Amino acid sequence: MAGSVGVGRAAPRSSPKRYAGTDPPLSLAGPSMADLQRTAELEKFLVEACLYEGKEESAKREEVLSEIGQIVKEWVKQLTRKKGYAEQLVERANAVLFTFGSYRLGVHGPGADIDTLCVGPSYVNREEDFFVTLHGILAEKEEVTELQPVPEAHVPVLKFKFRGISIDLLYASLSLSVIPADFDISQGSVLCDVDEATVRSLNGCRVADQILRLVPNAENFRTTLRCLKYWAKRRGVYSNITGFLGGVNWALLVARVCQLYPNAVPSMLVSRFFRVFTQWQWPNPVMLCAIENDDLGFSVWDPRKNPRDRNHLMPIITPAYPCMNSSYNVSTSTLRVIMEQFQFGNKICQEIDLNRANWNALFEPFHFFEAYRKFLVVGIVADDDDDLRLWKGWVESRLRQLTLKIERDTKGILQCHPYPCEYSDPAIECAHCAFYMGLSRKEGLKKRGQQFDIRGTVDEFMREIGMYSLWKPGMDLAVTHVRREQVPSYVFEQGYKKPSPTMHANQQEQSDGDGTLSPDLEGQLKRKYDSDGDGLVELHKSVKRASVSPPGDETPPHHGNSVSKVLCDSPVKLVSSALCSGAQTSPSHDDVTFEPTALTSSPHGSEDTSASGTSCAAVGAVVLADESSKLVNLTCDVEVDTVQMMEVHTTSECVAQKDGTKLEGIRSLASSNCAEFLEREVLAENMHLSGDEVI
Repeated sequence: MAGSVGVGRAAPRSSPKRYAGTDPPLSLAGPSMADLQRTAELEKFLVEACLYEGKEESAKREEVLSEIGQIVKEWVKQLTRKKGYAEQLVERANAVLFTFGSYRLGVHGPGADIDTLCVGPSYVNREEDFFVTLHGILAEKEEVTELQPVPEAHVPVLKFKFRGISIDLLYASLSLSVIPADFDISQGSVLCDVDEATVRSLNGCRVADQILRLVPNAENFRTTLRCLKYWAKRRGVYSNITGFLGGVNWALLVARVCQLYPNAVPSMLVSRFFRVFTQWQWPNPVMLCAIENDDLGFSVWDPRKNPRDRNHLMPIITPAYPCMNSSYNVSTSTLRVIMEQFQFGNKICQEIDLNRANWNALFEPFHFFEAYRKFLVVGIVADDDDDLRLWKGWVESRLRQLTLKIERDTKGILQCHPYPCEYSDPAIECAHCAFYMGLSRKEGLKKRGQQFDIRGTVDEFMREIGMYSLWKPGMDLAVTHVRREQVPSYVFEQGYKKPSPTMHANQQEQSDGDGTLSPDLEGQLKRKYDSDGDGLVELHKSVKRASVSPPGDETPPHHGNSVSKVLCDSPVKLVSSALCSGAQTSPSHDDVTFEPTALTSSPHGSEDTSASGTSCAAVGAVVLADESSKLVNLTCDVEVDTVQMMEVHTTSECVAQKDGTKLEGIRSLASSNCAEFLEREVLAENMHLSGDEVI
């Protein structure tokens, strides 16, 4: 026995250095002189790109957080007294404000919002006390503007600006009667006896703290993350809400690379980031630590037990209990776009490592409107900016569902790239904006002649949009299909389109070199209408008359392929089209046809509106309630690159209601500049499309 003890003492070994992460590092190599030089150049680039805020703005943020912290403390004290608690508890009543997201991680830039969490006692609830009482207190503050409650969000939030600084404020009610000033949110006990919405609210702070604990060098992590967030925004892949990656996703990916290369400096980490994730075999998960299980009963990410987790395409797992997939929004189409951009970044970084390129090349913006030839446009209008903010937030939160539905209904052959930027026409004064979605076929697809019809897909999407609980008259939506030539000039940088478009990878071989948009789309349309003499001018006029004519006026015949939006004083029906015999064009042997149609109208309709039972090819045809009105064929033929895209349209409903209040809202909207905006959308959609074009 003594010998065995002696053996144990005679062969001591120094334990290897422990590194964070689920696997050991890929390399322990440190930087070379060239790496240090490239890092200095990268940091200089980030400074010149104005990614760091100044001391004044930083001090202002701290002041704002202090003021909001005081407001929520007074709010809790008022509620404690109002609910009849003893004066001793009123004196001790408290709420604590935490930050998370980019501000907590130390990578926020000028003008960035501050993600905040208010932790309060058990008797202060979210539904009434937070979203009603606190909302009312904030609404009375002169410093508060653009106040927007979002109680139905996955993580309920109050959005507002305080002295010009954007704030996202969450609330968590814990099972404590008093919240101490030095409350530690990282302890597991905070999750006891709380609902899942509270868990999600708390985990923003818990995840941020855990990330900083798990990276080997916090400063190198921050510089690398700041760089890659800027890159993602330039390349159009920074948006969790539309199915790409948001701030926490990028933070987790960068943190994992820092773990794999613990001694690397930022220039090395950026290069290794693209090297690692261009080769990553999704859906293998990215994890900073082992998934932690606890006895609190919350579900953690586990595809072995949870069937829904098996469908996740790009799992990036949060490190704090309960561990969740932070990137469940990623779809097949958005994953494809992300991986294409990773390939782009990897190629540029290889050139930088060989001194053949500089950092400017990595941050070259992605030319979305030159990468695709066909687009869906989701146009949004409202009576004023406040209504637009609410309506736009709801519609934007559902755009991902449209992408998923298109993938589902076309079996993944038709790919949809939602671009995470909103656009508005500066020449139009009404509250409006539009989102664009690029359309393309799946790369490498050889099957030709397959036909898709996603009218039902968009109908379903519009019905979901119509479930918005805060909808009010004036909130309208139009979904249209446009070609690249019809995209308005104001969406391009500096107001013009570059003369040499860079085609999307799976479209280069099929490009027929069609022209680019002229600087003045309206002038181009006017010239076309003046010269065609094919009735398109009459279409414009008829839509305008339908928008302002009194009930009973007859609507002239419509020509062209679709109508994207109609505003009218009289109740109208936007009639869904069904394909009629003889009206559908036949696809060629090599290509298929696309009958582009507008997706129209508000998702809210009167109880009387219904699709016509008559089989016809009119999509989005406008029919006044007068029975004498006739349906008009609005279809035309466009070939799509080896895939018949679809005939697209919206719900067979209009916002017009019997309810006098809603009719009044429509009248006011029709008389505003919003009608002009929507008519321009109609014009863009109804330009003549030749039958020999492909995406």
